[in-house]
Amino acid sequence: MFSMRGDYAALDEISVICKQYEQDYEEGIITLVDDSHGVGAFGQRGRGTEEVTQTKADVLIATLGKAFGINGGYVVSSAKVIDYLIETAPLYIFSNPITPAEAAAALKAVEIVDSSEGMDKLQHLQNLSRRLREGLIEIGFETLQGEHPIVPILIRDTARTSALVKYLFTHAILATGLNYPVVPKGQEEIRLQVSASHTEKDIDYLLQIMSEF
Repeated sequence: MFSMRGDYAALDEISVICKQYEQDYEEGIITLVDDSHGVGAFGQRGRGTEEVTQTKADVLIATLGKAFGINGGYVVSSAKVIDYLIETAPLYIFSNPITPAEAAAALKAVEIVDSSEGMDKLQHLQNLSRRLREGLIEIGFETLQGEHPIVPILIRDTARTSALVKYLFTHAILATGLNYPVVPKGQEEIRLQVSASHTEKDIDYLLQIMSEF
């Protein structure tokens, strides 16, 4: 899941290509996926890009700091791969572990995501994201279709992007503007991030301020 635009890699198509050419490589082909912005917020059950594309990566890397709201990250793979990383990965060996309190909080967060409460939060999040996208299009802004709570507004002009970010901030709305050279010229955008703690009133207020701009 691309953190700036809310679009995602076609893992199913990538997997087909890997299998097609795997025999040409002595050690095979390993698919490694970072889905830090997908897990917990994307898919019908919040399982991320793997769920949406119905594809499993050989190694899945993600963070506890997005949907789960905790410090730290994780790697998911076969027992053999995990044992290998524990013994050899320098970024694991020479780093400090998360605290017991953070581990307990992470476990609780995972339990919530995997519960009926989590499904309700996910549905609420997806409804708000849809409401925002549809509202932006209705008032004349360009965005990308999708179900992810990262909602980009494609402004395609540096000065106008900066002006809109400043305008939103004066109306108590925090948004991230991406201008050249961070993005190519003509791709300037504002990145909005919907949260499950937002309300329909929050979304409608944002759309009202955007419309007035």
